Amino acid sequence: MSFDRHLAEIAREFPDWTIWRSDAGRWWATRHHPLTPAQRDVGCAMTIDADDPEGLREQLLDQRERSGDTEPRTDP
Repeated sequence: MSFDRHLAEIAREFPDWTIWRSDAGRWWATRHHPLTPAQRDVGCAMTIDADDPEGLREQLLDQRERSGDTEPRTDP
């Protein structure tokens, strides 16, 4: 699967994050909104990175779980 397709899929699954791949080939995600004090207290990060799209998705799922968001958001 192309990296553009991976980007699109991850971005669709995690709409509160901006997803990109650096020129060096690392996969990154950063939140659209600042962390709340509660999110900081449970170890949430503003920006995360991984070697590949699967690793990034795993970290995003971990961030979702840490912040108590067990369900993906669906915007109307």
